[in-house]
Amino acid sequence: MTIQDFQAKGIDGKEVSLSIYQGKVLLIVNVASQCGFTPQYTGLEALYEKYKDQGFVVLGFPCNQFGTQEPGDESEIKTFCETSFGVKFPLFAKVEVNGPNTHPLYEFLKKEQPGILGTTNVKWNFTKFLVDRNGKPVKRFAPADKPEKIEAEVKRALASER
Repeated sequence: MTIQDFQAKGIDGKEVSLSIYQGKVLLIVNVASQCGFTPQYTGLEALYEKYKDQGFVVLGFPCNQFGTQEPGDESEIKTFCETSFGVKFPLFAKVEVNGPNTHPLYEFLKKEQPGILGTTNVKWNFTKFLVDRNGKPVKRFAPADKPEKIEAEVKRALASER
């Protein structure tokens, strides 16, 4: 299995096949608008803008499971991200990343890239998964790992053969 085998609802409510990202390096992030890590949107957008022409895409998946820090609906989330942080990278509809209603994409990501000591649950908002051009998750980053800190890993993934 690869990321391309999954679908997710876009922020506009339309189903998106992740196969459209075939051949791209992805950074998949569970995001929230009212989190202490929310300012990372600035760094995520900067990474996206810097490397998008080389085949890099950030995918933002809003999640309200941690401290109810993403209470708004999709329209409010989209407006907030665009007006507060100038986000242009793709955003998706709210998902659950843990528990019985975990989105299948996140089940896959957590299985392929478990956390510290093999734990699978996502610990908080802004957990990041780096996915290579072949659709394989290759690295998991903690919420506190700022986008600027992981830039070298993104560059490495972009430089890898397809």
